[in-house]
Amino acid sequence: MTGNVVRLAGTAALLYAARRYFRNWGTTKEECGMNLPGDELIRRPSVQSTEGIWIDAPPTAVWPWLVQIGQDRAGLYGFDRVAKLIGLSQADADRIHPEWQHLAPGDAVRLAPQGWMGLPRGITLTVEYVVDDTTLVLRGTRPGMPWETVWSFHLLPRQQDRCRFLIRTRTSLRHPGEVVGVEMAGPVTALITRGLLQGIKLRAEQAATPMRDPANAVLGGPLIDDSGPEAGPA
Repeated sequence: MTGNVVRLAGTAALLYAARRYFRNWGTTKEECGMNLPGDELIRRPSVQSTEGIWIDAPPTAVWPWLVQIGQDRAGLYGFDRVAKLIGLSQADADRIHPEWQHLAPGDAVRLAPQGWMGLPRGITLTVEYVVDDTTLVLRGTRPGMPWETVWSFHLLPRQQDRCRFLIRTRTSLRHPGEVVGVEMAGPVTALITRGLLQGIKLRAEQAATPMRDPANAVLGGPLIDDSGPEAGPA
C-alpha cells in the first residue's frame, strides 16, 4: 500500500513538473492571458495552454501552410520521431496545395486516423469559423474526440513582414480520470504543437521571398508548375 502511494505521488510530481515546463511554451504572460477568438466556445476550461513562435513573414505568407493542415491533407509539419512514437507518422507537405486552401465552418480536419490508440473514429475536429490570414478555430466533441476541446490558431501581424503565431488549446473535462489522461499526454501534445509551429515557420520563411507568391511556393525549391497543385521562447 505504501509503495503504491509513493509511486502515485512520484508520478503526480513528475506530471506537474512536465506540465509547468511544457505548457505555454514560447509565450508571454500577456499572450497567455489575452482573450482570443474561440475562447468563448469553452468558457471555463479544465485545461488551457497557449504556445507561440515568431515568424519572419507576414500572415499572408503563413496562412496557406496553416489552412492545409490535417492527417489526410498536408500533415502537421511536426517532429517525425514524436509522430512515429505515437503512431502518427506521415509525409508532411513541403509545398502549397491549391486544392487544400479552403476551409469553411462544418468542414472536418482529421488529426489521427480511424483506429488510432483504440479510437474507432480516430480524432477529428470540426471547423467552427475561419478568418483568412488571421484565425482558424477547430472544435472537437464526442464521438470525434474523447473530450470537448477547442484548438485555435492565430496570426498576429507585427511590423510589415513579421508575425506572432499562437496556438491555444482549451479542454473541458468531466471526470477525474480524464484529467489524469490529459496531463499524461500533455508533454507529447506540447511537442506536437511545437513541431507544427516550427514546421510552418520554416516553410513560411523560406517561401516568403521577394517576387514570390506564397500560394505557389515550394519549400527550398522553385515555384511549382501548373501540373499540380529556432525560434526560441518569446
